Amino acid sequence: MNAHARELAASFDLERLTPEFYDNPYPTYRALRENEPVKRLPNGTVFLTRYDDLVTTYKNTRSFSSDKKKEFTPKYGASLLYEHHTTSLVFNDPPAHTRVRRLIMGALSPRAIASMEGDLIALVDRLLDAIAAKGDCELIGDYAATIPIEVIGNLLDVPHDEREPLRGWSLAILGALEPVVSPEAFARGNQAVKDFLSYLQTLVARRRQKPGNPERDVLTRLIQGEGSGEDNGERLTETELLHNCIFLLNAGHETTTNLIGNGLVALDRHPDQKQRLIQNPDLIKTAVEEMLRYESSNQLGNRMTTEAVELGGVMLEAGTSITLCIGAANRDPVQFPDPEIFDIARTPNRHLAFATGAHQCAGMALARLEGAIAISRFLARFPNYALSGKPVRGGRVRFRGFLNVPCSIG
Repeated sequence: MNAHARELAASFDLERLTPEFYDNPYPTYRALRENEPVKRLPNGTVFLTRYDDLVTTYKNTRSFSSDKKKEFTPKYGASLLYEHHTTSLVFNDPPAHTRVRRLIMGALSPRAIASMEGDLIALVDRLLDAIAAKGDCELIGDYAATIPIEVIGNLLDVPHDEREPLRGWSLAILGALEPVVSPEAFARGNQAVKDFLSYLQTLVARRRQKPGNPERDVLTRLIQGEGSGEDNGERLTETELLHNCIFLLNAGHETTTNLIGNGLVALDRHPDQKQRLIQNPDLIKTAVEEMLRYESSNQLGNRMTTEAVELGGVMLEAGTSITLCIGAANRDPVQFPDPEIFDIARTPNRHLAFATGAHQCAGMALARLEGAIAISRFLARFPNYALSGKPVRGGRVRFRGFLNVPCSIG
């Protein structure tokens, strides 16, 4: 086993992944953590798998930059994908990051999120009624993907009859963040950014004419924040405004879809934990945290060193591109006892599914609420649900989730 693990670690290349890895990356992550936790990849980048190394990187924003201009120039060239991914909140350092984050966080305050709960329960119950009427379901399309699209659609106040293309645009744009991007995926991603921007320009023009309530409408909040004179007179440009609306939809949709889908599949595969949650519904909050840890929706993050720095006993020169493996860190036995065991009552559970530090996910409280309501109400309504066929993975390494999960409701 040790020789096999050493070979797994030695041969690991993020640009040459096997079908077995996409199906189950965790044995490889464990081999890397134990043998080469600060792994220099063939392309010169560094891959991190230990919990403590990720926390150090997240919290030291001076030495580890989130700005992606240097990294994405060779990948995307002068494209709309480059413009999008170098403008959005997650791929920026202060002061741009601070300015946009403050505007968004104001619309995602605890009070604002609490006010969404009633509408969220009503939405989930409507979807469950439709599934009950049909007699079976495809967990992602019928349920997991629909919920966050509606929630983010409500946050941006996108009219219901205009939401249909949102999921496809999101998948295409985020698919282009994979370590290797085919010409077809690159073209799809660029077309999706173009179509999304075109739609948002119309939506923003309408909202300027007829503003919404900035307490609940993030788009109105972002628009009104542009010229407010705050932040030493800095303001969101039209480009920043549009691309951060795309970012909000993508970030809120993909990760929450995966949380709900991964969580329901994990319960099906661990019937003892499923039964435990049915008998103890109050465990839903710790159960959601364990789902986030055990099958992190977002598996990879990236930083670039701004200066020579030592990490895990390895010296990294300035300009080193780093991949932070959240999926590996969340199964680090130094932080999590028996990390391969799925335990819905695990506590403490300081997972990194939402990162930590300055870039900790702005929407994590909303994602937790969506996950808790969606999973608990599905389980209460269909306690005997079971997968009725082999789930189809998304075929991506950065975002871990399913594209299709056939399910009988019992």
